[in-house]
Amino acid sequence: MAEPYYLTTAIHYPNGRPHIGHAYETIAADVMARFQRLQGREVRFQTGTDEHGLKMAQKARDLGVTPRALADEMSGYFRVLFDKLNISYDRFFRTTEDAHHRASQAIWKAMEANGDLYLDRYEGWYSVRDEAYYDESELIAGEGDERLSPQGTPVEWTVEESWFFRLSRYQEPLLALYRDNPGFVRPATRLNEVRSFVEGGLRDLSVSRTSFDWGVKVPGAENHVMYVWVDALTNYLTGVGYPDDTTQFGKFWPADLHLIGKDIVRFHAVYWPAFLMSAGLALPKAVFAHGFLLNRGVKESKTLGNVTDPGELADRYGVDTLRYFLLREFSFGQDGSWSHEAIVNRNNAELANSFGNLAQRTLSLIYKNCEGVLPPILKQTDEDLALFALVDRTIAQDMPAAFEQLAFSQALESWMGAVFACNAYIDAQAPWALKKTDFERMRTVLATLYIVIAELAVAVSPVMPEAARKLLDAMGVAEHLRTFEGIRSSWYSPLAEAHYRIDQPVGLFPRLELPQEASAEAGA
Repeated sequence: MAEPYYLTTAIHYPNGRPHIGHAYETIAADVMARFQRLQGREVRFQTGTDEHGLKMAQKARDLGVTPRALADEMSGYFRVLFDKLNISYDRFFRTTEDAHHRASQAIWKAMEANGDLYLDRYEGWYSVRDEAYYDESELIAGEGDERLSPQGTPVEWTVEESWFFRLSRYQEPLLALYRDNPGFVRPATRLNEVRSFVEGGLRDLSVSRTSFDWGVKVPGAENHVMYVWVDALTNYLTGVGYPDDTTQFGKFWPADLHLIGKDIVRFHAVYWPAFLMSAGLALPKAVFAHGFLLNRGVKESKTLGNVTDPGELADRYGVDTLRYFLLREFSFGQDGSWSHEAIVNRNNAELANSFGNLAQRTLSLIYKNCEGVLPPILKQTDEDLALFALVDRTIAQDMPAAFEQLAFSQALESWMGAVFACNAYIDAQAPWALKKTDFERMRTVLATLYIVIAELAVAVSPVMPEAARKLLDAMGVAEHLRTFEGIRSSWYSPLAEAHYRIDQPVGLFPRLELPQEASAEAGA
């Protein structure tokens, strides 16, 4: 029996509508969840919104609404987007849920019982936008005398009573964690950053605020609310039943993967494991930090006016095309750049002209030349067996190995290599010509192509679930066969022997045209 698998995105801060970076991270996590399900694992996939903190309180004040009303509205936009993008989450989490307040207070009490919380006075630099504290040595120069965080965000000098977490106590345990488990933070460049930060020395961390009240109350000190990152990180525990549902918690914790952006590595790879160590809870198995998604090489911002609505991209190009592009175009873990031209070119070259055309040609030939009835496999040639071997290696070895490492672009490169091999095979075998010269050979060629197309559809289904579903439905592939193992079983002959008949095929991926405004941008 395969082990359960628990993965999470970062919970997204809803002080504005979701942008393409939110879509990128959540699509990647969804692909990982779907891949693990294809492996036969019971998956728990959690995403959601992080709704507390000073930034939300200030935004609500500026808009003249309550923080709760703002959270309700903005969280709804995230849920709508994720449903549009076909995100197969098992739990959409909100930190305003009552159960989460109880869980946050439970981990607080556990850390307090371990002697790691004490009351003192905080004086230092705080970035509202990052919801983060920074040491003087970390600040960078802005305009004039302005000081900025390492992320380039404004900081302000803050003085107030605060509870502190004894983070300094966990410097050596954290360094031991990185040394003994180098896969805990990936990619390796992020591990090096984290290790360097911890080696530089850890100061105790301010973990409560008294200057606002939008957050989880500190147990026994109701005038304090928890530092938003204590609250936010605890969502990973709340989502699997902590502290009440011990059965659910025991089944899925520790998390197999926290998938996050590179700008919040410190919180997940330093603060979070320290909190868990203090509370006597198991650590997650891995934290993977992906890069930024840039717009023509430039980071998106409201100031530049280049913020992209991912829902509009999905409407314009198709959900599966967008999902495929974002994970195919560049290596996951590094910064990547998108453009309208790149999406159109990738769709037309690989999805429409290569895989879509392969499926359309094959199914059309069966529909036209075999009256839609699946042909039998008769005498196989070395070319047939070589194609079967190549596709089998792709879906049984190459793609799963790449998916496990979150090397999505590499997995899709392997998949596309198999698609190219199938196109080379159909061109060389020319089944349209065999109809007149060797009808039985034509039937074997078409049967061979039918099988490998179904295998490739299953293999790419984590990335393009709707297109794969439509194709496999049309091909009569039963639901229980749509796994890496099932599609490699002897499913075709029983289907052909039952005289399964396909309908006239419909194209999967229409060719796309570049929008006029994008053409103008490209020519500018």
